[in-house]
Amino acid sequence: MTNTLYSLDALGTSLAFFMALLLGFGFGFALERAGFSSSRRLAGVFYFTDMAVVKVMFTALVTAMLGLSYLVAAGWISMDQIFLMPTIYGAQIVGGLLFGVGFAMGGWCPGTAAAGMAAGRIDALVFLLGAVGGSILFNELFPLISGLYTAGDRGVQMLYDTLGMSRNVFILVFTLVAVAAFWLAEWAERTRTGHSEYLGSPFLKAFSVALVAVAAGLFVLSPATTNSPTPQTSSHGTTARDETALLAGVEKAGDHIEPEELAARLMAGETGLVLVDVRPAIEFNAFHIRGAINVPLAGLAEALQPFKNKGMVVLYSNGMTHPAQARDSLQRQGFGNVYLLTDGLQGFRERCLKPVSLRLEPLSASQAAQVNAWRNFFAASGLAAKTGPVTTVTPAETGPRLVETDWLASQLGASTIKIIDLRPQPEYNASHIPGAVSLNVESLRGNVGGVPSMLLPAPMLAAQFSLLGIRPTDTVVLVAGDKFHDATLAGMALERLGHANYAILNGTQAKWAQDGRPANAMLPIVTPSEYPARQPADHFTVDYRAVAAKVGKPGTVIIDVRPVEFYTGKKSDEARAGHIPGAINRPYTEDVATSSNMVITLKSREALAAEYGQVIPSQNTEVIVHCRTGHQASQTFFVLKHLLGYPNVRWYDAGWTEWATRMELPVVNKAKLNTPSK
Repeated sequence: MTNTLYSLDALGTSLAFFMALLLGFGFGFALERAGFSSSRRLAGVFYFTDMAVVKVMFTALVTAMLGLSYLVAAGWISMDQIFLMPTIYGAQIVGGLLFGVGFAMGGWCPGTAAAGMAAGRIDALVFLLGAVGGSILFNELFPLISGLYTAGDRGVQMLYDTLGMSRNVFILVFTLVAVAAFWLAEWAERTRTGHSEYLGSPFLKAFSVALVAVAAGLFVLSPATTNSPTPQTSSHGTTARDETALLAGVEKAGDHIEPEELAARLMAGETGLVLVDVRPAIEFNAFHIRGAINVPLAGLAEALQPFKNKGMVVLYSNGMTHPAQARDSLQRQGFGNVYLLTDGLQGFRERCLKPVSLRLEPLSASQAAQVNAWRNFFAASGLAAKTGPVTTVTPAETGPRLVETDWLASQLGASTIKIIDLRPQPEYNASHIPGAVSLNVESLRGNVGGVPSMLLPAPMLAAQFSLLGIRPTDTVVLVAGDKFHDATLAGMALERLGHANYAILNGTQAKWAQDGRPANAMLPIVTPSEYPARQPADHFTVDYRAVAAKVGKPGTVIIDVRPVEFYTGKKSDEARAGHIPGAINRPYTEDVATSSNMVITLKSREALAAEYGQVIPSQNTEVIVHCRTGHQASQTFFVLKHLLGYPNVRWYDAGWTEWATRMELPVVNKAKLNTPSK
């Protein structure tokens, strides 16, 4: 199968420009040779004195029709690789009338005028200038005539379907009509002028017989040719190539996907399923189906190019009108894998998320369990909350927080899985998990309020994740190198944005390589998103005032996760040495285990629960974790909050860097206290 520039989406490339230029010169040369650089000769068609326009037009139509049909029959090209002009009755009728009047008045059409101008015809130049002026006028008046622009839009329609013919029969009939037009044109010229170059000539006879024979040959080469050349993939993966089958599919909702089927596919994490919400961003941000991406209608074709005829694309809005119009538009642009959500968002809420207790019809136990499973799964998007009370879903329940290499390997290629590689760029460039994007974890930190190495404010973090193409509905998987806490620090950035659905690869990149998982050095294509900055999402970061207020107070445990020598004051890299009064030291390194192959993994939940249970009195105890700059403490936060389920964990980001410089704040230096006095 030969790929076309249209199917490769390469019409804007330099190769396409060169080919268009070459074809343009060839077309102009052919027009000039046919005498079309003379408006007098062109106007002769209206007086039946020179029928060259009719003969050239039918020659071009028949040549293109037969040539293309043979290429398709031979399997060298597919019709879905060619742009097919949609039928828009209102615009095309009015445009045809304007074109006809202009041709009758001036004797030129745009193509022949270009040939005439090249031959030095002043009237051709005037006509072209008028065409340019008309285009400008059309552009300026478009808001007033936009309704006409799409009036009578019927999509891609084939004349042979309308006439009830097969494609081969239509081609043969049209060829016979063209042959008859050639003979009639010659007869008209002889009747009006007394002269005809080809009427009754051996050439016209041989030419006519050859055309009919070539058209008839299609019945032998491709006897089973179906009506419509435009492929349409059904929800079952079959391909129908005729408009009749397509309309039959529409009648049977073959272009739809039911809410229950969509819910099941989303819960199963189906690879290749792209769910697109075409509503305004404000409505999308208020609530949407979990896993959906938000794409404005105007940018739909561009945004979905990576998914063109790959997998399944499902469009939805509140209802079905806009998605149906968008699907028709995408189909005309060659998308054969786009479907609608039956009854739109309203139908999804009514059929999948409506509480069992509010339904009029009785449900079986299995049906009720299915509804509850859907509600629990999709509640994370915030949509289910609009339909009634639901079971509370904690952030940890939105997906696995700590994932192994087998889980991630099974998710590769999923449109809603985004992998962020936090290793140094040279290591990333050498080899990384397919599809992973690179991020320097230090780019998430900066000077805030005079304190260095602070996690950046939400808008700045949102801007960075937007550049990475991260969307609020994505499952983000963080992959570290030799520092597990690089991944947890990136997790804190997502926490600040309220992005609950993220996970960390246990064992880091080293475990992925050790397990022989796929890797490459290809840079992924990233489409920037518009990640919203949710300022109220951060309720866990505390400042020095909040920490100072808890010092010595019962019910709160402050954990200093720095190495022991920094906690005691034996070593120091800040303004003062020591620790916050009452703080308990549990180094972050005690959370992990390192194998002989330098694979870093977190200890088991059971081991971590037992160890932290020795320093934290109860599950409901308020815990404040800190280190020097918040980096190492992010790991402790992750372990306590998301693996062990402690509900009241706070993160002192500024940590010892800030506390040590504020001389009004108390410090305990055990190393100094234990130093013998002289």
